[in-house]
Amino acid sequence: MRVALIHEALTVYGGAEKVLEELMRMFPEAPVFVPLYEPSAFPEIFHKADIRATWINRLPLVRRHHRALFPLYPLLMSSIDLSGYDLVISSSFNFAHNVVTPPESCHVCYCHSPPRFLWDYNAYARREGFGVWKRRVVESMLPRLRSMDRAAAQGVDFWVSTSTLVEQRIRKTYRRRSTIIPPPVDVNEFRPGSGRGEYFLLLMRLVGWKRPDIAVKACSELGVKLVVAGDGREMRHLKALAGPSVEFVGRVDGEAKAELYRNCTALILTSVEDFGITPLEAMASGRPVIALGEGGALDTVIPGETGELFDEQTCESLKRTLRHFNPERYDPAFIRRHAEIFDSRQFRTKLNSFLGRSVRLYSRRMSETSVASVDEPDLGGSPKASSPDWQAEPRFPARMRL
Repeated sequence: MRVALIHEALTVYGGAEKVLEELMRMFPEAPVFVPLYEPSAFPEIFHKADIRATWINRLPLVRRHHRALFPLYPLLMSSIDLSGYDLVISSSFNFAHNVVTPPESCHVCYCHSPPRFLWDYNAYARREGFGVWKRRVVESMLPRLRSMDRAAAQGVDFWVSTSTLVEQRIRKTYRRRSTIIPPPVDVNEFRPGSGRGEYFLLLMRLVGWKRPDIAVKACSELGVKLVVAGDGREMRHLKALAGPSVEFVGRVDGEAKAELYRNCTALILTSVEDFGITPLEAMASGRPVIALGEGGALDTVIPGETGELFDEQTCESLKRTLRHFNPERYDPAFIRRHAEIFDSRQFRTKLNSFLGRSVRLYSRRMSETSVASVDEPDLGGSPKASSPDWQAEPRFPARMRL
């Protein structure tokens, strides 16, 4: 079976790219089709892979200004030639699912989220600090882009969502049902530390919508030690907010990141994540998580057992939780076992099973359609526009608990 992988522009290495990395390990012979690719931003496995960027990747300065090219991405994706592939797997959080697959190809979309800047535009624009003119330009394009996005979604044969939140977004936005398979975490990269930790940890891209300022301000006002790991355009603003109890260590990875998890008291998550890999990395290190009680954290954080949830995305709400937080309440061994539910091996097992069932079901439906067309020329629609029952047949439990 010939497999093709599709992903968004490869310009930043984040959670979605870690999922793609796992897909590349599952299908080492599969080419990866992307609109743009910046090799210097990615680890060695990407350098060895068969990554095929579109023609726009050859133009000067496009990788540096890739965010400004968003209106072109649907067209770039739809121009990719996928002839001859039996299975197409798109890893999508913006436009990867816009690829056009031939009738003989089964298209499975692993959806990190429908594009937030299209379907939650006002909140996205506020978080990103859009100015008046930028808002006007983007808003003029929204109706057309939304129409194209909904149309492209109907070309996907089976949907996989990362969390309960994303499953709900897909159902509301595209009127499609999906199977929840959480992203993978390699728990073997982490090991529990001793003691109860020396500091709270904030590890994320330092961008406005993730609200790192909440943690920096709360810990500064309480005088508790916070280590901020990561970089981004909010760095200067955060350093201006920070008190003497806050330390910035920049971007970390590998053993340096594992050591930060091992020695922390708890990880703080201030953002509404579609799923959220960092909380599970902390749990794999036996450390509890203090998270905003929205989004993917609701699928992974068990209050009183693997961490705590604070109610509002405000400094005061986080401060109330920090004041009452007692690290002695949590069992590192239990937290570690909980993280193992989301291990990479579990991800591969679930996804392989889902893909196998999807391909078999798609082949059977195509065969039934071909036979029926001999006697019934007017079918009233293509196989890809089939019933919701077909779209949803392979399913797994939405929430996973010990």
